[in-house]
Amino acid sequence: MKKPDKRETVNLFFSAFLIIAFIVCAHFFTQFTSTLDATVGSIVSIALYVVFGLLLFYATRVGDGKAIKRFSLVTLIVLVIPSLYIIIAAIAPGLPLHDIFAANNGGLNVIVTLACVALGYGVPYTFLSGFEVEGSDVANENEVLEGGIEADILDNEAVETDNEETETDEVSESDEAETAQEQETATEEISE
Repeated sequence: MKKPDKRETVNLFFSAFLIIAFIVCAHFFTQFTSTLDATVGSIVSIALYVVFGLLLFYATRVGDGKAIKRFSLVTLIVLVIPSLYIIIAAIAPGLPLHDIFAANNGGLNVIVTLACVALGYGVPYTFLSGFEVEGSDVANENEVLEGGIEADILDNEAVETDNEETETDEVSESDEAETAQEQETATEEISE
């Protein structure tokens, strides 16, 4: 992995600051929603935590270049649809598992709060994978736009093979230099 430069470090700092500031604001905002009607307060809180998940996605998936677009059916099935069901079941009293997901005091259950963050993170992650630098040999070589874990594994394998090739090239260059030096020494000894 490459070491982050100064600009990337500053971007990470501001991303972390944005997330912490949003958490503080969300706390005070949920205190305000507790004075509203239970259903309206729950809907406003759900929207707040979904936006938090969206901010979390964009704060952690930053990079140079253009965004890679792809569709991940696995992310949709494993993350987005269950999160959406948990949120809907917490609000709608007729759905199965409503008793588990609904909070007793009219607010949001911890499970529903986490489902809101997962939904906010999962929706863009289903359609976007990250960023790609223009002219990247690794991206052009593999053409992996499926995203998710598969793309990360293939990227890591490509970086490891590049490192191994570089080390092999360095070793062969040093061997060639030693061979050339030995030949020069042998030629000088013969000429003497």
